[in-house]
Amino acid sequence: MSEQSIPTLFRKVLIANRGEIAVRILRACRELGLETVAVYSDVDRSAMHVRYATEAYHIGPPAPRDSYLRIDRIIEAAKRSGADAIHPGYGFLAERPDFAEACAEEGIAFIGPPATAIGAMGDKVTARKTVERAGVPIVPGTELDLRNEELIMAAHFVGFPLLIKATAGGGGKGMRRVDRAEDFEDALHSARREAEAAFGDGAVYLEKLIEGARHIEIQILADSHGNVIHLGERECSIQRRHQKLLEEAPSPFVDEDLRRRMGEIAVRAAQSINYVNAGTVEFLVDKDRNVYFLEMNTRLQVEHPVTELVTNIDIVKEQIRIARGRRLSRTQEEVQFNGAAIECRINAEDPYNGFLPSTGTITALTLPSGPGVRVDSGFTVGDQITPYYDSLISKLICWGETRGAALLRMRRALEEYRIMGVKTNIPFHQNLLDSTRFIGGQIDTTFVEERFSMEEDQDLRPEIAAIFATLVAHQARLHAAQIVGRNQRDVSNWKIAGRLERMRRY
Repeated sequence: MSEQSIPTLFRKVLIANRGEIAVRILRACRELGLETVAVYSDVDRSAMHVRYATEAYHIGPPAPRDSYLRIDRIIEAAKRSGADAIHPGYGFLAERPDFAEACAEEGIAFIGPPATAIGAMGDKVTARKTVERAGVPIVPGTELDLRNEELIMAAHFVGFPLLIKATAGGGGKGMRRVDRAEDFEDALHSARREAEAAFGDGAVYLEKLIEGARHIEIQILADSHGNVIHLGERECSIQRRHQKLLEEAPSPFVDEDLRRRMGEIAVRAAQSINYVNAGTVEFLVDKDRNVYFLEMNTRLQVEHPVTELVTNIDIVKEQIRIARGRRLSRTQEEVQFNGAAIECRINAEDPYNGFLPSTGTITALTLPSGPGVRVDSGFTVGDQITPYYDSLISKLICWGETRGAALLRMRRALEEYRIMGVKTNIPFHQNLLDSTRFIGGQIDTTFVEERFSMEEDQDLRPEIAAIFATLVAHQARLHAAQIVGRNQRDVSNWKIAGRLERMRRY
């Protein structure tokens, strides 16, 4: 079926995903008066996204390859339910052009970009060539389909340090940093094996490593009428093993001139492939504010809420609006930025033990609330955190009139967040927000791994920690938190009290 014959006035949407992003999309659909369909694996039978949907369909065993990655079963669920549109969320099938094509063949609207755009940007080397022809600056690197012997020779021309990167997929899979020529061959074989296991494609390419770079991305929206706009930038440099942990908008590093320049480049990259729907153009930015195209994510991003809070634009609703064939609700001139927003990814991981995943049943849960606080979650008390899927439990997003106000609000919200039954990375975020370098915006993509440590909490002797924990509890009864909150200049006292309290709780 041609794209022109796909219904745009759809009434029922199937969400081909799970967890917090499925719940996020379900809520947007409900506000628009749309019926919703959830899909679930064996272990997700009683999950929050299943309970929120109008109806739900079982699609297979827990392993993603047998359920959430089965295009045939998801299309079958859509046909059985009468869904006339599918939203893929992020991950799983969101950036699979064959999934978008399968929807089109069945006459189902795909709430995302066309298959041609997904294909053009899904392969990183093809994407680099495409945007380079449009005048977009790229990081120096190699071509696609080079043999190991050719890559070994090319490495000396690219220069060290460099990155070996998988041409398919993302999330840091199939990626290796190489600092010395003698380490290159082992890293190459390791990257190929990991890429093959993760994506079924062991192809890799080389890219020059930009030292001290920040990871900054631009959110774009494009409709089918030729309108393309950007919604400003997000700072995504707080990463571990190429996995983002915290994002914020706007970036403390970006000024008006750089924002305008990066926005124009992102719009040009989208226009070069006739892009439609929401997407994100990711960049590396060096210390001198030189901008290099990294990749384009042809889907909704995990970190989209920070952009929503500073622009007051609901990106998921815009996606649905675009898929219905309508024009964007704003022009570029009408996009206004207000305040600052920070997102902490709350993962089921133990930050004191190498961020090992934690599984189990959530036995108690208290979510933070109050002015300027948003929690996007896919789990509640009694839900299981299993080893089959990503460890993301929820996203905690805080807005403030300034970055400083957003940071203080996030500190308060993290203290309010209570979860029992699994370990989480909440202590990591609390320590990070105590970091002088982070507070000062002095970060890059290597900050967490090279200049940050969780051991600070463990430096105090247990006996002293117990004494001070008792003192903290006494101070809490005397409302000492209010006193500390008013005296923001006494940062050292805030840090000590906070760390001791965290030792008591975790």
